[in-house]
Amino acid sequence: MAVLPSPEAGTAATILAGVRQAWSSVFVYVLIGTYVGVGALAHDFGFSFVWLALSTLIVWAAPAQVILISLLATGAAMIEIAVAVTLTAVRLLPMVVSLLPLMRTRETPTWRLLLPTHFTAISMWVECLRLLPSIPPAQRIAYANGMSFGLIAAAQIGGFVGFYLAARLPAVLAAALLFITPMSFLISVLRNSRETFEKLAFVLGLVIGPALAYSAVNLDLMWTGLIGGLLAYGFHRLQRARQAS
Repeated sequence: MAVLPSPEAGTAATILAGVRQAWSSVFVYVLIGTYVGVGALAHDFGFSFVWLALSTLIVWAAPAQVILISLLATGAAMIEIAVAVTLTAVRLLPMVVSLLPLMRTRETPTWRLLLPTHFTAISMWVECLRLLPSIPPAQRIAYANGMSFGLIAAAQIGGFVGFYLAARLPAVLAAALLFITPMSFLISVLRNSRETFEKLAFVLGLVIGPALAYSAVNLDLMWTGLIGGLLAYGFHRLQRARQAS
């Protein structure tokens, strides 16, 4: 059951409701499990827990942190690391673009959007798309921030556990834990798909992506999105044209 603030709740109460919602969401367990793997990886490559905790706050994306840790450990050039981490963050841009219109009003100053923009990740994005329409616009930013605080706390707990249990955590299990996030994202996207074209885009992505990866096509993820998205959009336009006629 969703934890929503009352319409009269102030900022602090709204943030607290967001934190409570985060801890009642399945994503809190996904993040804990994922960051157990990230914490074990950081430990194995010789990074401190303080470094891991700060990188979680600054980067706030497990795939980007895995790339950051791996490239730093192998001695890659800083420019290469910066480009690689930035490219992984590009996937979050469509999430930000789709989420900010739910939070922004004519009176909202830009600076208030900086924190939720930084906090936008798969878990927070899925839950906000589901819950924010049920909340008064004036409370949405505080609620989203509260939810993000709760999810980040879960990630820090998972990182702590993984870091200090790394010596006892099998490598296969650590790798499997990192796979929880993409699987939860797939399930959540399917659950939130309402229209036929949304479900079609989902299926096309599952078919086209592996086919391009198997064929060793460069930028396979980008081409999957472009091809699958355009086909689904074309289907949607055709469907609307038929309904109009």
